[in-house]
Amino acid sequence: MRDETVLREQPVVPERPGAGDQPPVRENPCGPEWLPVPERPVRRAQPPVGDPPPPREQSAPQGLPAGGEQPARQGRSKPRLRQDVPEERAGGPSAGRWARIQARSRWQPPSGWRVHPVAFALLGCVPGLAAVLALGLCASGVERIVAAGARPVAARPADSHQAPRPAIVPRSAWLDDETRRAQPPPRYDDTVVAVFIHHTDSPNGYDCADVPRIIRYVYAGQTGSRDWDDIGYNFLVDRCGTVYEGREGGIARPVTGAHTQGFNHRTTGIAAIGTFTAGVPVPRAMTEAIAAVAAWKLGLSDTDPRAKVRLTSSNSYSRYPSGTAAMFPAIAGHNVGYMTSCPGEALSERLPEIRKTAARLQGRS
Repeated sequence: MRDETVLREQPVVPERPGAGDQPPVRENPCGPEWLPVPERPVRRAQPPVGDPPPPREQSAPQGLPAGGEQPARQGRSKPRLRQDVPEERAGGPSAGRWARIQARSRWQPPSGWRVHPVAFALLGCVPGLAAVLALGLCASGVERIVAAGARPVAARPADSHQAPRPAIVPRSAWLDDETRRAQPPPRYDDTVVAVFIHHTDSPNGYDCADVPRIIRYVYAGQTGSRDWDDIGYNFLVDRCGTVYEGREGGIARPVTGAHTQGFNHRTTGIAAIGTFTAGVPVPRAMTEAIAAVAAWKLGLSDTDPRAKVRLTSSNSYSRYPSGTAAMFPAIAGHNVGYMTSCPGEALSERLPEIRKTAARLQGRS
């Protein structure tokens, strides 16, 4: 029998990929971005009968058609592998990766749109405009906070009637060191609501330049023989209309005087230099100056010079027992609160005119 050599078709062994080759990839929308695709099996020829069966063919992965071939996708090109882009330096990001990041971060209009260059310029101004608007809102908020946190200034009431302060000569113009006597600190009340008018009961024919000497004479008599701590009158007015500061303590403050026994509290005393009994003429400059001082002092408490005010007696030697409340004109004569003829009949007759002038100076109708 002739020996026959049975030829077998040897199976084809697939070539092993080289060092620089990579297996093909496929897109997996539900998993990682890139997954390797299994190698495509090579179909082998059937061996003759009696030979051992060929190796079992591997089944295709789930989701792929039989044979392991990947279906073609329309409109998509094969993505590049991460290994295809060389790194610029060891450990640093690749140029391709930066390109992809920048491409994703930049807005690109859809295909078919045309964007005018002016629109790009306006979009570039948006951050600056937003910053300016934020600064404006911040400044407005700070102003409102400051305005809300600030304490309001007490406005002068619309019905307040304050007269201007007249010119007043300080007590240093008439009181020298030789005449000055030691005295306690001045005393004060809360306000002034009434004015008592007096006369000094001194000669009338004096020269106005000699008034400081006359006031020193009055001061020496009251602090000497009467043993008062200071001159009793808060203000003195001469025949020329000049006003002098009297009792120490401050002309604008409610200094407690010593002019009307029983009613020195919450009042001020104005003395006309001279004697004004019945028939004695009272200079007009004097009455106008008295009205100016009374209007200013009463205006500080918004007291109408023509009104009536309530005062409480502090001394039973007055016309009212101590502790008794009585009503007085806001501008009254000394004789209303004490048993005396002061300020004289002639000056007492001028008090209605003085009250009217003082009300006019306060701006009252």
